[in-house]
Amino acid sequence: MEPSPLKKLEQLEFSLDSVTDLSSPPASSSSSSPAVATFSCVNGVTELRFLQSDSTHRFTFNLASAQLFKLGTVQFICVSNDNNSEEKSFSRGVNIKFGSEKDSKEFCDSFEEWRKDALVVPGSSTVSGSKSKFDDKIEASSAKMYFHYYGQLLHQQNMLQDYVRTGTYYAAVMENRSDFAGRVVVDVGAGSGILSMFAAQAGAKHVYAVEASEMAEYARKLIAGNPSFADRITVIKGKVEDIELPEKADVLISEPMGTLLVNERMLESYVIARDRFMSPKGKMFPTVGRIHMAPFSDEFLFIEMANKALFWQQQNYYGVDLTPLFESAHKGYFSQPVVDAFDPRLLVAPPMFHTIDFTQMKEEDFYEIDIPLKFTASMCTRVHGLACWFDVLFDGSTVQRWLTTAPGAPTTHWYQIRCVLAQPIYVMAGQEITGRLHLIAHSAQSYTIDLTLSAKMWGPGASQGGILQSSTCKFDLKEPYYRMSQPQAYPVAQEPPLPPQPQLNTQDIEIQNDEFEEELLQEPSQNASTQL
Repeated sequence: MEPSPLKKLEQLEFSLDSVTDLSSPPASSSSSSPAVATFSCVNGVTELRFLQSDSTHRFTFNLASAQLFKLGTVQFICVSNDNNSEEKSFSRGVNIKFGSEKDSKEFCDSFEEWRKDALVVPGSSTVSGSKSKFDDKIEASSAKMYFHYYGQLLHQQNMLQDYVRTGTYYAAVMENRSDFAGRVVVDVGAGSGILSMFAAQAGAKHVYAVEASEMAEYARKLIAGNPSFADRITVIKGKVEDIELPEKADVLISEPMGTLLVNERMLESYVIARDRFMSPKGKMFPTVGRIHMAPFSDEFLFIEMANKALFWQQQNYYGVDLTPLFESAHKGYFSQPVVDAFDPRLLVAPPMFHTIDFTQMKEEDFYEIDIPLKFTASMCTRVHGLACWFDVLFDGSTVQRWLTTAPGAPTTHWYQIRCVLAQPIYVMAGQEITGRLHLIAHSAQSYTIDLTLSAKMWGPGASQGGILQSSTCKFDLKEPYYRMSQPQAYPVAQEPPLPPQPQLNTQDIEIQNDEFEEELLQEPSQNASTQL
């Protein structure tokens, strides 16, 4: 009888030059010897087995959870969850090496075919075909756009040319070489691989560059073009929520910060990578983040925002009355956080900050962030909203270095962010301003922001009084208004606001162009005759 296709595959063997247990000490020679690899299906469980020829030692992997990473043309790493261990083991793996490129290709083809069968075997203990944790909380359209954006070189160039960002990362790594030399490093969201190469320059033993977008292919190409450390960097295309690594990391490095620090929700992936990959005494670069906040006064910005909605006050726009949509448009414009670089003199009170410790935060802690606000006004003015920026600390063993996006500091591609209130509040110097900044994560990889600012009673008897004024507004951090790239020049003291005036359209201003041109033509001739 002709054996089944599955039986034929079970009888197929692959000869290997060596198999090395990654958990064995580097000096151990007994763990590296010629071996044979076979695939099998026992009781509905599809397995890959490596049997060393000079011993009875065997490595067995469940193909439903196994992954194969290519280190070279004939060298691979095979890893899998260690479900047999009583401890919560991270993973187990072996380094395998073939005698020829042909053998390695045939093995890879068989591995993929067997793994496809493993993913559809009924009763399998690992449901690899199910949604990952990332897919469960992030809508598919947002993720697609996100990874498409970061998969393009022009956006990577924009970040690389932020010399404050890139230079600070380089300095933080190089000034703390002792944290990287001889260590295993995981680069979370590696992008172009620049941070992986920094770690390799600092002497890292091996770097795993994890990148989910198509930028992973560019990273491989860039790293291969730098042979001095290319053999110590492995690019892995995938999400940190899904992949497996052959060993634990001594250092995690990443650039997970977005606008207002938390936008794009990559900080959650950063702490997931910490829990999955980092050894108990490992280090994180960056280590701590802080969100800074202060009330501001900016009449120019407020009038600019309010004027945007005046378009919808037209009662005869080609015969159409637009005013029914004015309130909705006004609310929509004021729901956009303003991203720009502003003059720090616009702040009306000393800032406060909220600390996020990446080494301690849980993933769920990022789902909702509630920050009580309390300031003391340093001048008499109108408060138009809350200004925010962030900084992060690289807590190295040798040097502690901060990366800041504060107003007045060198501008970064993050700029600063301002939440403008549709209804400003008036304050006196010395008056207390209280409020709340409430951030709720949503599935579009961003946050809904609820901001409330209130001015408490001021002067004699204030301790027995309550709130004089209060203003509340809701913002969508996913839809900011990118206003400008550099701070606008403001006078030291702004003039009090004028009463609202109707906007002038250019068609309402009549200019006698012909007479004006005649005057210009006549003036030079008159001056010329005078000189003669």
